[in-house]
Amino acid sequence: MAHDVERTEILIIGAGPAGSVAAAMLRKQGRQVLMIERQQFPRFSIGESLLPQSMEYIEAAGLLQDVVEAGFQYKNGAAFVHGEARTSFDFRDKFSPGWGTTYQVQRADFDNVLARGAERMGTTLRFGDEVLAVEPGEQPAVTVRRPDGSEYRIEADFILDASGFARLLPRLLQLESPSNFPVRGAIFCHVRDHIPVDADFDRNKILITTHPEHIDVWYWTIPFSNGCCSLGVVAEPSFFERYEGEDLQKLQAIVGEDPNLSRLLANAEWAVLPVRRITGYSANVSSLHGPGYALLGNAGEFLDPVFSSGVTIAFKSAQLASECIARRYAGESVDWEIEFSVPLRAGVKTFRRFVEAWYQGGFQKIIYHPDQQPEIRSMICSILAGYAWDTKNPYVADESGRRMRVLEELCAT
Repeated sequence: MAHDVERTEILIIGAGPAGSVAAAMLRKQGRQVLMIERQQFPRFSIGESLLPQSMEYIEAAGLLQDVVEAGFQYKNGAAFVHGEARTSFDFRDKFSPGWGTTYQVQRADFDNVLARGAERMGTTLRFGDEVLAVEPGEQPAVTVRRPDGSEYRIEADFILDASGFARLLPRLLQLESPSNFPVRGAIFCHVRDHIPVDADFDRNKILITTHPEHIDVWYWTIPFSNGCCSLGVVAEPSFFERYEGEDLQKLQAIVGEDPNLSRLLANAEWAVLPVRRITGYSANVSSLHGPGYALLGNAGEFLDPVFSSGVTIAFKSAQLASECIARRYAGESVDWEIEFSVPLRAGVKTFRRFVEAWYQGGFQKIIYHPDQQPEIRSMICSILAGYAWDTKNPYVADESGRRMRVLEELCAT
């Protein structure tokens, strides 16, 4: 069947944060960029609490003003509660240089702001177009279906897959490999929270609450600038099956088991955005690149929502890929494994150590310890703020995880 054929230098599949920041960075290099997105924007997505490290990439992409002027909720840290124990981190008190503040964002709006910003910078942006097939190689190409059902072909110098949880190229090219993380799920919605101004609650911080009885079950409460919160609970799927009713009833019951959240949300209007559930979101791939393509953000690897690392990893992948593409067009030979995959996975590994320690309970012993050394606290704070690639930080350079384990043991005694 004959297709129309289009040609572009860079094709980006998916207009989420990874795709849009990559597009904007490539436009700054003068590259011709076509970005196609299967869904119509604005559309909902999970991952609503940014980390300060993200701001560096937004700024480098030329999208800072777009984000600042959108009026999102200012964020300067993270608060943690487990029963009577509570602690908070101000991201400005971190070890690494760089941004110490960021935003909590409704992703429907945030992703749209970034995509429109990339378009403003000269990216050709198309919504509703779906990739059906891909041909990797020196001159990669894809077959695309338009909303009207007609098909066309795009030939490119290089393809970036930023398709997020759709994981398009990993599916089409059989790159998926099982994650070694236990399967977990999340039930979540938006509530109009009506949290009193005099409550012990800082709207400038994400609140992460550990379930009173189950150390591996936790809740997120992410305040927005419009009087709403994103509220979710994360657990292994079998945990949710202990509760009666639909997902909204399950979420309300589990939230009701935590006294602090029950108090804060006593007057909340529930489900102003419908309740959703995702399960088994942790993912991995055999390779983050191949002939004529690379995988960005969640299309390559997603860990867990606990430390809000997803968007930061997505932006980092966009930055590394755009730098590799710049060298390619400068006539240099690019080793995508050494220059893209290895550095990206190094930061992911840092986050992974923290995530594993969180679910095992050791990290919680560290953050709630009554006698914390300010210097160590600032190093931990840096990683919580997203600075997982700052190898001057001993807890980033700690490849074996030994330093973290020793700290856990000290805090446990």
